Amino acid sequence: MEENPKTAHVVMNIKKKSIYTSRDLSDRGFEESAPGSFPFRRGPYKTMYTKRPWTIRQYAGFSTADETNAFYHKALKAGQRGLSVAFDLATHRGYDSDHPRVAGDVGKAGVAIDTVEDMKLLFDGIPLDKVSVSMTMNGAVLPVMACYIIAAEEQGVKPDQLTGTIQNDILKEFMVRNTYIYPPEPSMRIVSDIMAFAHDKMPRFNSISVSGYHMQEAGATPLQELAFTIADGLAYLEAARAAGIHVDDVAPRVSFFFAIGIDFLTEVAKLRAARELWAMLVKERFSPDNEKSLMLRMHCQTSGWSLTAQDPLNNVVRTTIEALAGVFGGTQSLHTNSYNEALSLPTDAAARIARNTQLILQNETGLCQTIDPLAGSYAIESMTTDMVSGAMDMIREVDKMGGMVRAIEQGMPQRRIQQSAASRQAAIDSGDEVIVGMNAYRSDDAPERDVFDVDNKKVLEQQISKLDHIRSRRDPGTVKRALAAVMEEARGDHPAGSLLERMVDAARARATVGEMSAVLEQVWGRHRAGQSTVTSAYRKSYKKRAEFMELVDEVEAFARREGRRPRMLVVKLGQDGHDRGARIVASAFADIGFDVDLGPLFLTPAEAARQAVENDVHVVGVSTLAGAHKTLIPALIEELKKEGAGDIAVVAGGVIPEKDGEWLKKKGVLEIFGPGTGIPAAARSVLQCISVGGKGNTDR
Repeated sequence: MEENPKTAHVVMNIKKKSIYTSRDLSDRGFEESAPGSFPFRRGPYKTMYTKRPWTIRQYAGFSTADETNAFYHKALKAGQRGLSVAFDLATHRGYDSDHPRVAGDVGKAGVAIDTVEDMKLLFDGIPLDKVSVSMTMNGAVLPVMACYIIAAEEQGVKPDQLTGTIQNDILKEFMVRNTYIYPPEPSMRIVSDIMAFAHDKMPRFNSISVSGYHMQEAGATPLQELAFTIADGLAYLEAARAAGIHVDDVAPRVSFFFAIGIDFLTEVAKLRAARELWAMLVKERFSPDNEKSLMLRMHCQTSGWSLTAQDPLNNVVRTTIEALAGVFGGTQSLHTNSYNEALSLPTDAAARIARNTQLILQNETGLCQTIDPLAGSYAIESMTTDMVSGAMDMIREVDKMGGMVRAIEQGMPQRRIQQSAASRQAAIDSGDEVIVGMNAYRSDDAPERDVFDVDNKKVLEQQISKLDHIRSRRDPGTVKRALAAVMEEARGDHPAGSLLERMVDAARARATVGEMSAVLEQVWGRHRAGQSTVTSAYRKSYKKRAEFMELVDEVEAFARREGRRPRMLVVKLGQDGHDRGARIVASAFADIGFDVDLGPLFLTPAEAARQAVENDVHVVGVSTLAGAHKTLIPALIEELKKEGAGDIAVVAGGVIPEKDGEWLKKKGVLEIFGPGTGIPAAARSVLQCISVGGKGNTDR
């Protein structure tokens, strides 16, 4: 069947037909199954939502622990049933708030947690034996988990009473999200260590949540997200087996985390296929005795990438459609994004609408009265089967490479996801993919946008003050001995020991997250990944369109006039590892004809300025998503001046509220490219910047 050219890119690899019939099922050997029975296509439980609806679990965390705690109390009072913690980037990367590399990141994209005292404040007044807690933490998972256990202990709650999930999914960090700390091999040791500890002492707590969400947010197609996520899950079971843990002791507590994009039918099929794939592959490879080892349970979150800064109220509709897909797909818990998250952290009003979206679905629509209501649909069942088949092909390819760890080391999933991201962005910029209110059907009205801002300097001062207070009151000798025990464990001096157990002792002594992380870094080092880009996605998408080729000609004219091509350094500053935008910009500008350098992740402003000078660039393009732009970008401009390179132009793109954009321009940023800016338009603007006042006019 012929695809609609305006939507073909959305499913990518799984082609939708314009009509499905009963033959699509009979020809594929479709066999009907029941909810709660192998292979669990229709859901992991027999009764699903008819007895208990999905858990409303809003992801939240910002500024300080006390501010986030106040938000949690309001959310629980408003009907939320579980808490989901977003940590700031300093915490993710294992730095204390007073570390010089994280000055712009503290409290900006999540809550700052430096010690047990922060964790206690985060859950003050919240009974941890009754409220389920999900924590999105991977890099600094050991010290954060230790702080949580001690915070509960000092609340009178034992580890075996705790319920919830720790993400503990390091493989996807090496693929897309980049909040890793240590190299892959010791990082996998951490994963299995936590699984073993949880099995022994936290039987009600999920020790790992295998996440595909960040893959789709980084540009993966739904099929890629499905295949690579299941492959990651299998790799973790293999790691557990290698550590001597039986599959039935870990698999029943493994959960999964998927993104829900805007392609409704594809996302429903993906979730149903995930359960079937997991059941079949775990049965085949691990031969469990407990049927619960075959049951894939999942949390889902609506897409953040699909949210637009233009006409942001349209995002309420997008989020509702995505939430419906999660429900029809049979998720066990759900987070709905707030409509203004393309602009800033959610405001209270936006967060309330997001939460109420789920409450309306649960209480007003009748959706909880029928299990898997789309079952038997010719389209849904056929697409589910196609998803299973397509993902199986990708998983076999990973197997041939030696498994997911080897595939990641060779860069295969990273390259595939980058190519998909670049191709999709090119389709949006060229108009082949319609985004209502952004590249089509735009409104001339520009309503006032309410944004939430965190005072980074205030949070930083508060966290440093708390750290100073705790360090002055604790017993230095006890801390030193506890950290030495962590180091011994990391070195392997006690083969049967537990890293998390030693971390719990250190947290009890009031060692900080940064101190505990630094001990492991001394033993294992800090991982540094290489940067690469894909090519030709933009040229293929535009296919000799006049406006694109005119831009290419302008770049060629610049090169003839100046004796070299316009040169751009694309950077991320601070600890923000979400590099989809930076990679796409680098790839697209290179396709247009720029010489492009893609800087390594986690640069300080001084390091970025030094690289700009060494590479003799005309312009530095800063990609920013985590809210640290008001601190880090002015610092970059000052560092360029110190290097005697004040003539290097600075432009910025990403999640930058309009008022912040105007402020940044006063500080010396030449152009601001907000969400939804077409890359060809941005490239022309950058070319004009460096032709009019930057190095394009200097004789070098």
